[in-house]
Amino acid sequence: MLRLFVDAELREGASVSLDGDQATWLGRVMRRRVGERFAIFNGRDGEWEAEVAALERGSGRASVLRRLRPQAASPDIWLAFAPAKRGMADLAVRQATELGAARILPVVAERSVVDRLNGERLGRIAIEAAEQCGRLDVPEIAPLATLPELLAGWPPERPLAACHPGGGRMQAGPPPGGLLLGPEGGFAAAELDAFAETGFVRLADLGPRILRAETAVVAALSMRHAIWGDGA
Repeated sequence: MLRLFVDAELREGASVSLDGDQATWLGRVMRRRVGERFAIFNGRDGEWEAEVAALERGSGRASVLRRLRPQAASPDIWLAFAPAKRGMADLAVRQATELGAARILPVVAERSVVDRLNGERLGRIAIEAAEQCGRLDVPEIAPLATLPELLAGWPPERPLAACHPGGGRMQAGPPPGGLLLGPEGGFAAAELDAFAETGFVRLADLGPRILRAETAVVAALSMRHAIWGDGA
């Protein structure tokens, strides 16, 4: 069933307004007509079956019928990454959303080549990925920050695994509440020293092969899920 994310209260009998992009996607791209049904969610009230009530130029409306799934908590995993290029950031957000990350934090490291991102675009990509993969919420996309800013604002009670060649085994410590992926040039020596001083960062090795940055996103999240499961 087609799925659509909306920022509106969902309950039986509610009428939900659709913006121009949503109406165009339903009507012109997916060829839905008035009276046809699709799934709708808002990240708070679960997933509902809805019916197209109106599709007009630049707007639309849906009628909420019945709840399909109650809201369930997503894994409380944060993913921080240093994008190697702007296209990589798009792919990293999409993959992290599909793999259940609750919060995505782009960072600028010493060896980064990207120092600006389009946060609005990344938010749209996260919504599209959530619609596609079946999750019931959309991850928060944090503003781009420097690595020192990330460490300064990181909750010390949330273990952070910085993925780095030569680090320990992922399963050697407690389940990390966050994963940190560096730029393709790796973390600088000063950054590794800063990790050691925090008390909450430990180094974790993703294996013997050199991974592209976007591949590392999938590898790190999948490894964590395989060891501790989605709920840890």
